Amino acid sequence: MSARVYGAGAEFESAGALLRAAEKARDRGFKKWDVHSPFPIHGMDAAMGLGNSRVSAISLAGGATGLLTAFLLIWWTSAVEYPLITHGKPYFAWQFSMPIFFELTVLFTAFATLFGMLAMNLLPRPHHPVFNWERFRRVTDDGFFLVVEAADPLFSTSETPRFLEEIGGRHVALIEE
Repeated sequence: MSARVYGAGAEFESAGALLRAAEKARDRGFKKWDVHSPFPIHGMDAAMGLGNSRVSAISLAGGATGLLTAFLLIWWTSAVEYPLITHGKPYFAWQFSMPIFFELTVLFTAFATLFGMLAMNLLPRPHHPVFNWERFRRVTDDGFFLVVEAADPLFSTSETPRFLEEIGGRHVALIEE
């Protein structure tokens, strides 16, 4: 009984080599692949062909929801449910509600950002298949890796490892789940 293949991985000698390999993988047309390094590499997002993150749109939606919630909560409680005239002010005086507007906007933005980021990154995920690759332990110290997933339409168990070797990858291996 053989294990399912998660993908193919290769180690590169430096951050610059990994950056060039990412550009070649992008140009080859791979869609489901990732790079791993012990530190952020300047220009890697462009090399991978990544656009802007959608987390900011989720944060904006959370902030707008928080502001609307604060507005409706204050309006309902002070103008509809418990209409009290306090200090001669109208039932709904929005000027005195600004701290609540601010606080609920920030609170909802923070929660939307956190949960949106977790959902988009498929977290929490206590174990990832690349952890099965013995060589991958070096990623936190001095290893630079590119991994192409088997779910990619262009993936081939014979051609993809050969491609990774052609672009300068060392210790190329098929990674099992």
